[in-house]
Amino acid sequence: MTKWIALGLLAMLTTGQALAQGADGDIKNYPNRPIRMLVPFPPGGPADLIARFVGQKMSEDFEQPVVIENRPGGNTLIGAQAVARSAPDGYTLFIPMDTTLVMNPLVIPNLPYDPLKDFTPITLLTKNMSLIVVRASDGPKSIQELIAKAKANPGKMNMGAGTITSRLGAILFAKTAGIDAQLVPFKGSSEIGQAVLAGTVDFALDSTGTSLPLIQGGHYRALAKYSNRPLPMMPDLPSLSVAANLPSIDESSTWIGLSAPAGTPRAIVDKLHREVASIYADPTMMGRLEKAGITPVSSTPAEFEAFIRSEGERWSKVFKENSHLKLTD
Repeated sequence: MTKWIALGLLAMLTTGQALAQGADGDIKNYPNRPIRMLVPFPPGGPADLIARFVGQKMSEDFEQPVVIENRPGGNTLIGAQAVARSAPDGYTLFIPMDTTLVMNPLVIPNLPYDPLKDFTPITLLTKNMSLIVVRASDGPKSIQELIAKAKANPGKMNMGAGTITSRLGAILFAKTAGIDAQLVPFKGSSEIGQAVLAGTVDFALDSTGTSLPLIQGGHYRALAKYSNRPLPMMPDLPSLSVAANLPSIDESSTWIGLSAPAGTPRAIVDKLHREVASIYADPTMMGRLEKAGITPVSSTPAEFEAFIRSEGERWSKVFKENSHLKLTD
């Protein structure tokens, strides 16, 4: 009997070692099939742009397809839920924004996912700078002219914004400038562009990445950057605080990251982090991103998690001070 027990224990130990070696082998061979990168916004916006830039280079380096899948809607809830329910094997990746991991927990009761427990942070990808833009053909020539026009027509001007962060930024700008403008929320930058060009909204907050081609094409006019940070591709564009003489106004910008479902093996997370760091170390790649109006920013997984927590604390205070604002669809 003792002999058979010993043999049984030896068989279990051998099987366990084989499984562990097999798991390690799978991680070492990762990826060996296509990766799905899910973007919770329509095509054409900043999250979609950065996903396609990084995904293309990742595909070349890994020699495996990286398929970009757009799942817009519900302030990114649809995409977030799909990723949270996916297998934590490294073959489903997520492009979350501040909306997903910071804003939604603050404004949506009974959120169907936990921003920290349901996802594994990998790295920040970019911090986008918002611009205040108007239609080039007949829009105001400056922020001061926009404010003057809004004050002369209280309640009659519309302002567009996509993410919750941008919507909050638009409302705070209007409040600080002392104008009465109506917020028109949109699902993404492509919808904002259509509305600005059609005259449905009089001005909008939009990201640099999606605004730049329209500015260069003569369709948009940028009146100010909603930040005091430098903007190399538009060095002469004034900051909103200076152009509107509103020194108390703070920055409104969105950020985008790369995450995976909770439980994704650390070795895979680290490999993906190293891959993004390698992509960003390439001057050619950095030049392409900056030319597209995207400011690349990377971080370690631990730094990204700490950043998410600090952003949550920061915006929590803002919402407590502006709890009456309706920012969701």
